[in-house]
Amino acid sequence: MGSVWETSKQLLVLQCLKTKVFEQCVLPVITYGTETWSLTMGLIRRLRVTQRAMERAMLRVSLRDQIRNEEIRRRVRVTDIAQRVAKLNWQWAGHIARRTDGRWGLKVLEWRPRTGKRIAGQPPTMWTDDIRRVAGSRCRQAAQDRVLWNSLQKTYVQQWTSIG
Repeated sequence: MGSVWETSKQLLVLQCLKTKVFEQCVLPVITYGTETWSLTMGLIRRLRVTQRAMERAMLRVSLRDQIRNEEIRRRVRVTDIAQRVAKLNWQWAGHIARRTDGRWGLKVLEWRPRTGKRIAGQPPTMWTDDIRRVAGSRCRQAAQDRVLWNSLQKTYVQQWTSIG
């Protein structure tokens, strides 16, 4: 049995249907739970490599064909996985910051562990570090204003989509 993206003599799957399946089924499965991850350049790079491999399979294009990634993305027309992950991360941060019911989620976000593995000379990467870099130290107040929060989302997503 072949891949989901392969075609056989009896079944010709149109590119628009492959794109729709990818957008509605595959992408949500890959990005499930990513809103709580600390984003790193290495993580974004690995997700993009996975997505590009799937896009090549959708087009039945090999690496040996030497077709640029931009050309493949233009043909397939799917959402960039880095953009989706960053958007989910930002939306979840806003949701947590707007909570006022005293649940532990907000306390966990503001908690700083005293120990932990880290890169030499750098503190451990925290989930809220990138969010605070874009929204400022008063990110909880910024999240209360949804119009402001959504405008800051574009900046946050852009910083992760411009990588590699």
